[in-house]
Amino acid sequence: MADFFIHHWGWWSWLSYLLAGFIQCNLLLLVPFIGAMFFVWVERKVSARIQDRLGPTRTGGKFGWLQLLADGLKLITKEDLMPGEADRLLFKLAPYVSFVFSYATLMALPFADGWVALRMNVGVFFVIAVLGLEVFGVILAGYASASKWSLFGAMREAAQVVSYEVPLGLCIVTPCLIAGSLDLITIAQKQQGWFTNWYIFHDPFTFIIFWVYFTCATASVNRAPFDLAEAESELVAGFHTEYSGFRWLAFYMAEYGSMFTVAGLGAILFFGGWNGPIPVTHLLGWAYTADESHWRTLGYIANLLGCMNFIGKCIFWVTVMIWVRWTLPRLRIDQVMKTCLKYCTPIAAAMFVGVAVWRYEFPGGLWVKQSAASAEVREGAFMDATKKEAGTINQPSAQKLIEKIASEEVQ
Repeated sequence: MADFFIHHWGWWSWLSYLLAGFIQCNLLLLVPFIGAMFFVWVERKVSARIQDRLGPTRTGGKFGWLQLLADGLKLITKEDLMPGEADRLLFKLAPYVSFVFSYATLMALPFADGWVALRMNVGVFFVIAVLGLEVFGVILAGYASASKWSLFGAMREAAQVVSYEVPLGLCIVTPCLIAGSLDLITIAQKQQGWFTNWYIFHDPFTFIIFWVYFTCATASVNRAPFDLAEAESELVAGFHTEYSGFRWLAFYMAEYGSMFTVAGLGAILFFGGWNGPIPVTHLLGWAYTADESHWRTLGYIANLLGCMNFIGKCIFWVTVMIWVRWTLPRLRIDQVMKTCLKYCTPIAAAMFVGVAVWRYEFPGGLWVKQSAASAEVREGAFMDATKKEAGTINQPSAQKLIEKIASEEVQ
């Protein structure tokens, strides 16, 4: 973005980088707040349609627009309560710990080709590692509340998240094995082209392993039918029994942020990320290339369309999670652990071996035609650019790779 201001509009470099950083910080803050508000409204609407509730379908007119405002005012104006025996510092800190870890994952989640706050060559593991830390906020809430219901809910959440990390990790490693990279942008770039290049269609094993990923991701964000950490019929409301008002809202914002993250990660790993089912921008020649300055505007328009495509995929899978919550009954704790240890883990391990064998026999998959070479060149350029910044590669080698990318784009 800073390069666009410098080369296209001729601004000073310090002003361009300052404005680019300001815009990116605000975008990262807007995504969680607007996203949480939108998903709360969607959840209210979906639950109302499934359970025949009248309020969310009528409040505020045709689409129930004012239901969200009514919910927000209700939560903000509620009295902020705290048990007398609670640990005051940890009780106040717990919601914000969950919130911070949930939204820190957005820092490494690319919304389009190059549109990421911080690109890392281990972006996949960063997202999963930071997302797993959200459970610390839950444990703090359960411990600091001085309530047995809260403590039981927190311990359930910790056991559930730790258990499902194993099959979830196996599911995530599989697309990385196919792409040969842990960089989220590289993984999405290797799926560019028609929808047949998406990794979910790479082979039969990846098709199965995506549904295992979706199951484990749903459990990792504590959504029904795996929401035993709340279980209001057994534990009143679980780990946030003693919370009210804005602190209770912070837990739910963290939950919706985690849902968006796992949906976005699934979109990048299995559904091409920002690449649509039909490569419209590539067919029109709008693909962004760093060396073609006169096509920069069209390149940014292409990235904007890609960003909308990526967010649309995230909204779709979050809506599926909401639909599942209001459709399936809650599992018992033994059924939750049995689903993880007896079904998800063995299936994920078997599919991982199957993908490895398939990758050896059919390196390009059945339908992948042309995008892999371009992505490999881009990945090599990114890795060497990183080395160049560290001073471990000389200038001629980096220039040679840039010329190679430019010649490939011309072809």
